[in-house]
Parts: sequence; C-alpha cells; structure tokens
Amino acid sequence: MTSVVLTVEVADMVRAYLPALARLPRSWTLLYSLDQHGISLSTLYTRCQNHPGGALLAIRDAGDTVFGAWVGDGLHPSKGAYYGGGESFLWKMYGEELKVYRWAGKNDYVALCEPDYISFGGGDGHYGLYLDDTLLDGSSARSITFGNEPLCSKGPRKGENVAFECVGLEIWGMGP
Repeated sequence: MTSVVLTVEVADMVRAYLPALARLPRSWTLLYSLDQHGISLSTLYTRCQNHPGGALLAIRDAGDTVFGAWVGDGLHPSKGAYYGGGESFLWKMYGEELKVYRWAGKNDYVALCEPDYISFGGGDGHYGLYLDDTLLDGSSARSITFGNEPLCSKGPRKGENVAFECVGLEIWGMGP
C-alpha cells in the first residue's frame, strides 16, 4: 500500500503557482515514489532525468509536515553545477494553507543534484532543502535563493539547519 504524499487538494493549490505551460496538463506523471521505487537516489535520478518537463518534489517528514520544490528544468544529475531558473520555488503546507517561496533573484543556486545528495536553494553555506543519498535524512534552512524559512517540522538544529527524517517522497512530472 502506497502512502500518498501529494494529495489532490495540495496539488491543486500548487498548480496555481506553476508557470502557465506547466499548469496546462490536467494529469501529472508520478516519476518517482519512495514507497514504489525504493530508497535510492540513483533510481530517483534515472526515473526523472529523461522527463522533458518540470518536476515537483513533495516530501512528508516524520512530523507530518508536507513541503517540497518545483524545478522547471526537471530533476537530473547536475555534474557539479547548479541549474534551474526563476520559475522555480520552494513550498510548504501550513495546515490548510500553502506557503510558496519564489526565486528571490539574489543568486542562481536553484538545484544541485549530486551523486551523494539533492538540494535546492543555496548560499551562505545553507540549503533551503537538502536530502542525503539515503533519501531519509534531510535538513532545511533559510536560503538566499528563495528567502524561505525552514520548510520541515521543528526538529534538531545544526546551526541554522533544521534536521528532519523523510518518511515520504514523490516526484511528479508535468509539461511536454
């Protein structure tokens, strides 16, 4: 039995913030699910890298908070360089309300997808959202890229980073 991370209600809220062309498809494609495809960053990249459109990452942490990222360029190994554009954003559910953190224009550190981790939003030594290669341990902190606050449930802090345990992860593809 698969545990749903991105509900229809949350997807409808997030859809309003997507670029116009990404909002057009009424159905989205589940590219990767922790429950269905296993705990492997390599599998995540393999399943996502050939999708031609944008990707929406949705995480549920052990504190039952749901949050994630939208990257218009999709998710793929970045070979040591950040990628992604100004349409990208981080998001978090606060009860029934969606909070979106758009690109602030202060740097271009949108997505960094390395063999050992995946991250979104950088600068000042912090990531807006970070997951290690086990896809279980992550952290979130304020980032210059998105001007966000930590996205995850309140948890142990390592400096400005708030640690979380990932219990659900989905990546949804939309676009051409």
